[in-house]
Amino acid sequence: MLPWEGPLAGRLDRHTIDSALLRDNPLGDPHERPLWVYVPPGYDSGTGRYPTVYVIQGYTGHVAMWANRTPFRRPFIETADEVFAQGAPGCVVVYVDAWTSYGGSQFVDSPGTGRYHSYLCDEIVPWVDAHYRTIPDRESRAISGKSSGGFGAMITPMLRPDLFGALATHAGDALYELCYLADFGKAARALRGYDHDVRKWWADFQGRTAFTKPEDMDLLGILGVAACFSADDDGTPRLPFDPVSGRPVPELWQRWLDWDPVRMVAGHADAIRSLRAVWIDAGTRDEYFLDLGAEAFREEIAAAGLPDERVHFELFDAGHGAIDFRYPLSLAWLADRLAR
Repeated sequence: MLPWEGPLAGRLDRHTIDSALLRDNPLGDPHERPLWVYVPPGYDSGTGRYPTVYVIQGYTGHVAMWANRTPFRRPFIETADEVFAQGAPGCVVVYVDAWTSYGGSQFVDSPGTGRYHSYLCDEIVPWVDAHYRTIPDRESRAISGKSSGGFGAMITPMLRPDLFGALATHAGDALYELCYLADFGKAARALRGYDHDVRKWWADFQGRTAFTKPEDMDLLGILGVAACFSADDDGTPRLPFDPVSGRPVPELWQRWLDWDPVRMVAGHADAIRSLRAVWIDAGTRDEYFLDLGAEAFREEIAAAGLPDERVHFELFDAGHGAIDFRYPLSLAWLADRLAR
């Protein structure tokens, strides 16, 4: 496996988008964002239009990480290109950046982070359709992601069925009583060293090299998701648990539960039944029990009436990390099922 960047059969364009919706966001994060758009082999020599697959990142991710190269593994930019070079029906693949100072936006609109769901749906999608030969129709548009990106891929077609008709979720956040609740106790223990105040930890974190203390990842995730799911109207994140005992605060915890894709399905059953393709996977050893979340999501979409033949469900012998080998599998599967 050569360690250097390889040539693409298609083409990757790197753009910068000036987002009106992200201007003056609560965290003061940049409103100019990178956007990468891949076009498949044959795009430049023809005039045809293509389906589109939007790719969104996991927590702490940003768009440039899709090009990261690790030993003996190729980045998704190259393995996605290989999917089409080997004969899968061509698609435009769009890599979206939704990073925030807390590490992520969960791809929702929140007073704690900004209008990232609207940014994706109302700015990025129209921009791509205006600048590339896409098929601008929900039947020809999918969204895909891992972890927090898998969560975004599950909820976005429910909230915007006018835009997205297919999805792929790799170990997406779901079944919150298993994937989040255990972290409340770990976070409460860690906050003893900061007078039970997550803002004191945040100030400390910002003033030193990141991830040099064992509690950093747990507290960053809790604070960041609180900013997305349970922020006050003035943008202040509210932890969904008592910082001393770790006991859930019912009204705040409920705001998190309202974003659980498993719980959302019943209220968006029409949108679920309209999906033409759903890929669901997870690892049997996922540290956040997202294999069980995947099972629960699969059960709910079946109960909502989505036919089994439109669903690919698979559990791999894996944990939560190093699962990038699954991304090209779902991309090829979606490419075969999007309308042309």
